[in-house]
Amino acid sequence: MKITTFNPFIATTQVEDTIKAFEALGFERRHTKEGIEIADRDDTVIRMKDANGFYLDILQSNVEAEHGTAGIRMNVDDFDEAYQTLLRHGYQNAYGDETVNTKSSKAAMMRSPSGFSISIIQHIK
Repeated sequence: MKITTFNPFIATTQVEDTIKAFEALGFERRHTKEGIEIADRDDTVIRMKDANGFYLDILQSNVEAEHGTAGIRMNVDDFDEAYQTLLRHGYQNAYGDETVNTKSSKAAMMRSPSGFSISIIQHIK
């Protein structure tokens, strides 16, 4: 398995305030994926990038978290291998056994026993 991208993500219900804060730090919106339906949720992901090439994903969630959630987005070339590796290390899929399957990607939000999240994504070519 090869990791192809590695960057932070923030999941929040306060998405516009979060976007504005990172725009003030020099990040720009790159693209938005809307209507990501999984586990009775309807989320939107806003991908941002700064002039140095750093990426940030902001997940607009309809699920209220006390302080939001932060973690790592990890793009991989083999979703199944990454998924099984994280399961072997005690991570659990936050959506049960469901994965996000779109025309361009397959993804899952994996949580460690301590609560740390890694969103694994494989882009379909």
